[in-house]
Amino acid sequence: MGKFLGFGGVLRLGVFLMGVGLSGATALAQELSVRVDKPGAVIQPTMWGIFFEDINMAADGGLYAELVKNRSFEFSEPMMGWKGKALVINRSEERPDNPRFVRVEPGAVLVNEGFRGMGIKQGEMYHFSVWTRGGGALAVELQSPSGAVLGSLRMRLKPGEGWHKDTASFVATATEPKARLSVKYDGKGTLDLDMISLFPQHTWRERPGGLRADLVQLLADLRPGFIRFPGGCIVEGRTLEGRYQWKKTVGKVEDRKQIVNRWNTEFAHRPTPDYFQSFGLGFFEYFQLAEDIGASPLPILNCGMACQFNTAEVVPVEGLDPYIQDALDLIEFANGPVSSKWGALRASMGHPESFHLKMMGVGNEQWGPQYVERYKVFSAAIKARYPDVRLVNSVGPNPDGELFDFLNDTLRKMHADILDEHYYRNPEWFLQQAKRYDNYDRSGPRIFAGEYAAQSDKVVSVNNKNNWRSAISEAAFMTGLERNADVVQMASYAPLFAHVEGWQWTPDLIWFDNLRSYGTPDYYVQKLFANNRGSVVVPLTQGGETLTGQGGLYGSACLDNGTGELIVKLVNAGDGEVRPVISLLGGKKKTGKGTMTVLKAGLEDVNSLDAPTAVSPTESAMLLQGNKMTPVLGGHSMAVIRIKI
Repeated sequence: MGKFLGFGGVLRLGVFLMGVGLSGATALAQELSVRVDKPGAVIQPTMWGIFFEDINMAADGGLYAELVKNRSFEFSEPMMGWKGKALVINRSEERPDNPRFVRVEPGAVLVNEGFRGMGIKQGEMYHFSVWTRGGGALAVELQSPSGAVLGSLRMRLKPGEGWHKDTASFVATATEPKARLSVKYDGKGTLDLDMISLFPQHTWRERPGGLRADLVQLLADLRPGFIRFPGGCIVEGRTLEGRYQWKKTVGKVEDRKQIVNRWNTEFAHRPTPDYFQSFGLGFFEYFQLAEDIGASPLPILNCGMACQFNTAEVVPVEGLDPYIQDALDLIEFANGPVSSKWGALRASMGHPESFHLKMMGVGNEQWGPQYVERYKVFSAAIKARYPDVRLVNSVGPNPDGELFDFLNDTLRKMHADILDEHYYRNPEWFLQQAKRYDNYDRSGPRIFAGEYAAQSDKVVSVNNKNNWRSAISEAAFMTGLERNADVVQMASYAPLFAHVEGWQWTPDLIWFDNLRSYGTPDYYVQKLFANNRGSVVVPLTQGGETLTGQGGLYGSACLDNGTGELIVKLVNAGDGEVRPVISLLGGKKKTGKGTMTVLKAGLEDVNSLDAPTAVSPTESAMLLQGNKMTPVLGGHSMAVIRIKI
């Protein structure tokens, strides 16, 4: 920080604005100032992060690279996703977490349709595995929708009476987004099959049974400061029986208990009856993903309350002990020594080192007095054992209103650590709320903007689009989050992923099909903020006032202590072009090059699988001459200017 103080300078931007807001009204000339000699709030490493929830086929059929749907026959309809003749056997007393398997006769053929098909790439190696009991051989084929063979293998099975895992690999000969898997039994007598699985070789970091590489790369490119998981409403469940229970998602994959996904039938307009959770992507994999991409983990746990939009079922306060024990055990699983019970499990899964868990969410989007009384019990127990773990607390599903006011007031009086605010509103709301945190209590709880996305139509509408109108309004709002980094210490867009054929909710940050993926305009806004986070906020003002939409212009500024640069983020929400003259005042005059990265598009423009970068940043060199630069900021655009000072 000290290296900037010697300049004692003021950066002034003389601006004549041609448009104001989304309406395009004419504005007067403006002069802006950036005080590089007055560093303010420290910007936390966690400032910009990501929120993962298994909605829109984000896990099975998405981030989790398994290609076989219903691989262990545990869907409510055991043969869903499969065609062929087999006897389904239930051994619930022997294996309550994985009770079903199938028994086939010689010559039987089972065909799996995958998740809206299977995305197969020519030249890619695929690893097939299956648990069997019996003998003989399997003929395995990848097939196109017309039946053409895209790759095959013949697997001779290990004989014997007990269960064992058989594996084999083969290379695909063609690319096909809608492939299917055929498994034919060639042998004598019956054969028992379970956990029929197919993974590509090239998962993220080549991990067997791992994650889809292109989707993780999009996350890594954001350079997120944290990842919140596993939800979201997934945490709550429609009922407590259907809640997310982390202990059932760790250990051997074949021992994890599958459940229906609560988004399966949530919306009548987007039913997804084949949407389940295999938990191949479980809490260990979430922690591992966070570590891989340099993000702090933020797990959210059920607090004894099911979703209040559904059943509002609660466990009595005196019955909270198992829920609280889950929270305490999770911290041990993440951080505990290998000599501890849960630390030993983590080590057995290949990670003896700590995951460095520092924060945890108690409940997701709960509200009312019943949440407060349960939070008190959780907080007391967790803080007594782990006083340094910071707790994230719900203030309800909305950013205002009676439910919000009650929790906001109550939790502040309780000196809560972090308040999780959610906002799903139209673009105009985000433009108007750029100054939301300017007058928040600086000594109160810190704020987590845990879920937000501008809705181009309305909340839960199937017509919501990830258009530039929504994205630029989010950018304007985010300048207010950054400007108030002493209060707002975390923020994440939501939801994160959506399969183009399996979504329940829109808009979403990243869209994909079985082979391709792309970031939306909102994604590129998030990326520009996160990749240009900076270290400390400095004042950006117009006439002594913070820049919160005057003349349609929004902005924030910060210093990067690592590079010695000033970073100015400007959002022009107006129609007209802006040509600020940037003058660096104070210190010696200098000449050099800076950069300006710009996002600009028509308000209704979107990205797509066929045009994934239609709305994406462009970068150009900015010449600094005698401490002056003259960038051009077009109408409806965002710019990030980096100036070496």
